[in-house]
Amino acid sequence: MVEQANRIDEATTDVPGIGDTFPELTVETSMGERSLPDDYEGKWLVLFSHPGDFTPVCTSEFVAFEQRREEFEELNTELLGLSIDRVHSHIKWTEWIAENLDVDIQFPIIADDQGTIAQQLGMLHPGAGTATVRTVFLVGPEGAVRLRLTYPMEIGRNIDEVLRSLRALQKSDDDGVAAPADWPNNEKFGDQVLLSPPGTESDVEDRKAAAADDDNLNYYDWWFVTRDQ
Repeated sequence: MVEQANRIDEATTDVPGIGDTFPELTVETSMGERSLPDDYEGKWLVLFSHPGDFTPVCTSEFVAFEQRREEFEELNTELLGLSIDRVHSHIKWTEWIAENLDVDIQFPIIADDQGTIAQQLGMLHPGAGTATVRTVFLVGPEGAVRLRLTYPMEIGRNIDEVLRSLRALQKSDDDGVAAPADWPNNEKFGDQVLLSPPGTESDVEDRKAAAADDDNLNYYDWWFVTRDQ
């Protein structure tokens, strides 16, 4: 374990942030080798780490992700897990899940037994040892990091929030809008979206004129305009 920790400490700590290109990695998974992000070009990728195989919270998360996998696929999105375990452990664990919980995990899991990938992606925190915290990367079709979420080891992820974030990002990309808090179920605005504030004085006047002529726009002020779906 000490030798493994030393290898992890020597790894790069240049963690990719939002907007950065996801680093090129060749990884071993429970379903064969993958090249990141190239193998997912043109698709969205949900890459999520878990502290370890054969642990209760992680098992519940994998079941939850698999039960929602088709929803992700309908959004042109693939799932990919990761932990500092060997590929044989991943395979045995998913067999246990199938046999005991009647759920067949149909997405791959990265076997990062050296811990170098987890370190490079910032999935290891001080005091956590060699167990990865619960990090989620949403990587866009062009290979850029679009969102990153981190949960403590004690708390399982909310799959609804991952899906909500994915849908909101896709809506923003498709329509050039922003999503308010709790979209699409905002208590005040429902599923309305937000227009970006104007950048010039002439754009302000254009916004006012557009709001007067478009019943789908809800004008509160020139910088705060919502639009019906």
